[in-house]
Amino acid sequence: MSEHSSSIAPFAKMMIVAKDEWRYWLRSKLAISVLAIGLILTLSSVVVTAINTMELSHTRHALQEDAEQTFADQPDRHPHRMVHYGHYAFRTPSPLSVLDPGVDAYTGNSIFLEGHRQNSAMFADQKQGTALTQLGSLTPAFIVQTLAPLLLILIGYSSVSRERESQTLTYLLSQGTSGFTLIAGKGLALMSVIGLILVPVAISALFSLHEGESITAIVGFVLGYALYLTVWALLVLLCSSALSKNSESFTALALTWILLCVVMPRVASSTAITTVPAAGKLETDFAVAAEMRKLGDGHNANDPAFAQIKASLLEKYNVDSIDQLPVNYRGVIAMTSEAKLTQVLNEFAEKRMQTELAQTNVSRDFGWLSPMVAIRSLSMLTAGTSIETHHKFLREAEALRFDFVQGLNKAHVEQLSYQVDMNRNKDTDSGQKARVNAQNWQVLDDFSFTVDTPSLRLQRGAPAFLQLLAWIAALIIAIRLVGKRLV
Repeated sequence: MSEHSSSIAPFAKMMIVAKDEWRYWLRSKLAISVLAIGLILTLSSVVVTAINTMELSHTRHALQEDAEQTFADQPDRHPHRMVHYGHYAFRTPSPLSVLDPGVDAYTGNSIFLEGHRQNSAMFADQKQGTALTQLGSLTPAFIVQTLAPLLLILIGYSSVSRERESQTLTYLLSQGTSGFTLIAGKGLALMSVIGLILVPVAISALFSLHEGESITAIVGFVLGYALYLTVWALLVLLCSSALSKNSESFTALALTWILLCVVMPRVASSTAITTVPAAGKLETDFAVAAEMRKLGDGHNANDPAFAQIKASLLEKYNVDSIDQLPVNYRGVIAMTSEAKLTQVLNEFAEKRMQTELAQTNVSRDFGWLSPMVAIRSLSMLTAGTSIETHHKFLREAEALRFDFVQGLNKAHVEQLSYQVDMNRNKDTDSGQKARVNAQNWQVLDDFSFTVDTPSLRLQRGAPAFLQLLAWIAALIIAIRLVGKRLV
């Protein structure tokens, strides 16, 4: 700086410091190499993930249409056979999943829907792969959340401590540059690096507009990552300013990265599982089976559990036997049994989902202790790839299952006589008579899953935004204190 630097405005001084920092980086092979590798890695992950997501979206749309057409093309059959024939529901990726697939790779993307059962989602990518396939999951979210902080550390760990080691710090301060102004100038240079990192992410996010994403969600998504990387830039500046040697600064930052990006997310998950225990699958299956036995067997119209329904129908239609009913008694039992069974299954499903959500919320609270946890929560919530989106898919798929099963049961009640139904296994001709027209298979509604509205997603992500802002505020206060004592 010149001897007249004391008369230069603070912002101008920051710009001079930032430019000087960039000149140093351009002369440093390590800094430029790290920056180039980081940008190439981010850009490559954006392109690969975008292509993969578009292929998945196209494939699942095609599979959904094929499943619906296959169901509708079935010939005349007994309606209950179609109940067991079943149908598939596929979850298409959200537009922003090109950047953060979130829980999609672990929760499954399709469900087989059939009568009397609620099946789990299937074909989760991670469950189908091996340990080696983890190398292929370098998504843009993973790159920015985990590797970008390392890039900032490698580039900026010596930003202030280097001046101290080279004996230029005292000279700069004596020229009228305050400690905070010097640190702010170094920070301005790091912020420009953050801007470069976010360019491919922002461009890819804007492409999701073509897939129907809202500009509000895109801005919230990119802003969240800008805040996250700002936290790391401030951490780098704090360590480099507070410690006297480059080696000490790098060691402290490396340990901080391990603690915040590797250890704390694992601690958060373990704490969530311990704090909110969940019933095991075997235990849940036994509990469900016990409740089912109380409902009676929907395939057995003579089950004692349905005696009250029988008496009610005979009284309603003023007849003496079920043969005289104007409706198919077996169909009535199937419809009533399915409704009661679905209610029980939904109660267990909701309990399980509430437990999973409670565990997730406990884990998200660790965002106050780790910015990595905060951005991971914010990223998935804003992108529509969080556990809430998976639960929405499960609920909508179950609603589809119940509607089409009850639609078939309605055909069973109204279009098939009880006598014909009872004699369907007598011979071939009787089996042919116990069929209904294939037009009844049109009860299946088109299924097209969409994520929650942008406003709801951003509302859910508000606590994570606050966590990142709290980190930034705390670090700025710490840097101001260090800047006053910078020597």
